[in-house]
Amino acid sequence: MSGTRRIVVSLPVALLEEVNGIAARERKNRSELIREAMRRYITDKKRLELREQLKHGYREMAPLNRLLAEEGIHLAGESLALAAQGSKAK
Repeated sequence: MSGTRRIVVSLPVALLEEVNGIAARERKNRSELIREAMRRYITDKKRLELREQLKHGYREMAPLNRLLAEEGIHLAGESLALAAQGSKAK
């Protein structure tokens, strides 16, 4: 396994027993199982961080988005009024 490092991790006995049981059922060794769990944790963590960043950005942009929406509604109303006047003139 090039590019890997061996580390020592301390686990509570109950957690280690669960890991061993899952590894046996899935026919994987502990290292494979723990690598997979760490990858999933990192992926989930990144997804949550991105979601929080997006929420923050949406909140910061909310006043501007509302202003733009209100202006758009106003302009759409004016356009409809002008169109209605144009059709009456015919």
